[in-house]
Amino acid sequence: MHKRSRYGWLLAAALIAALLAGCGGGSKEAAKVKVGEVTRSLFYAPLYVALSQGFFADEGLQVDLQTTAGGDKTMTALLSGGIDIALVGSETSIYVYQQGADDPVINFAQLTQTDGTFLVAREKKESFDWDDLRGSVFLGQRKGGMPQMAGEFTLRKHGIDPHEDLELIQNVDFANIPAAFASGTGEYVQLFEPQASIFEKEGKGYVLASFGVESGRLPYTVFMAKRSYIEKNKEIVQRFTNAVTKAQRWVEDHPAGEIADAVLEFFEGTDRDIAVRVIERYKAQQSYAVGGVIDEEEWNNLLDIMEQAGEITERTPREAIVDNTFAEQALR
Repeated sequence: MHKRSRYGWLLAAALIAALLAGCGGGSKEAAKVKVGEVTRSLFYAPLYVALSQGFFADEGLQVDLQTTAGGDKTMTALLSGGIDIALVGSETSIYVYQQGADDPVINFAQLTQTDGTFLVAREKKESFDWDDLRGSVFLGQRKGGMPQMAGEFTLRKHGIDPHEDLELIQNVDFANIPAAFASGTGEYVQLFEPQASIFEKEGKGYVLASFGVESGRLPYTVFMAKRSYIEKNKEIVQRFTNAVTKAQRWVEDHPAGEIADAVLEFFEGTDRDIAVRVIERYKAQQSYAVGGVIDEEEWNNLLDIMEQAGEITERTPREAIVDNTFAEQALR
């Protein structure tokens, strides 16, 4: 073989190898992110949309989603490194910060912007007044959790002292509250969806009011991570926030039926009609944030609610544990 021919053959082989690599043989492996959600809920629909519509995959992320039931367990998993990112109430990051953590938890993208619970009565009422709760037995949520604090804030707003004007039950585990009410505990209960809609369909309870509407906008459920994780993985956090923002816009632009179809794979056994009803209710009261930025007004409302509940003695400045740069960039 002539020298020129041999070199020509080698060059052609190199070009073919490069083309094959460019067609996927050398594609970059997706970055893995472990995410813990405080519960599995249609209240978090944009998260499941980001998964089902491939928004995380489009950003080069492989998300391992696990349900870390309860705020305490979710925060423990985050602080111990069991998960990289937590979806949980922003009050948990305040508790960690006020304990003097060396590596504080930073809120970087808001998912929901109102409380997600509803006031449900055992008996159907043609008209409702908050004064009807006086002297009643009220089955509430866990002390120190955002649902209970938003509930107490709402009651006080309507002139009712939750610890003096009614019998408040707070010793039932979160997962067992619907069953406790169904079995006869309480005249009124504070419930998340889909239980509120399920009870209405079954005639076991009737929604009277929304604690989300009553307590106003606040950073209710937020994606957060330890400061050290964010500093080491800024690109991953940005891509994660980009995907969430795309999903939030998708939810904003699509009707409840299409959203339900997109997320039902994460809710095995859930009736589609109930899912649509739940999503419609949350969309109507604008519970789903459109963009993850946590503004000053929302943060102050959160602190007001926590302060009134007696859960904090100092107001944590937003800039101490909120980083909006990722959400702002995603919106751009």
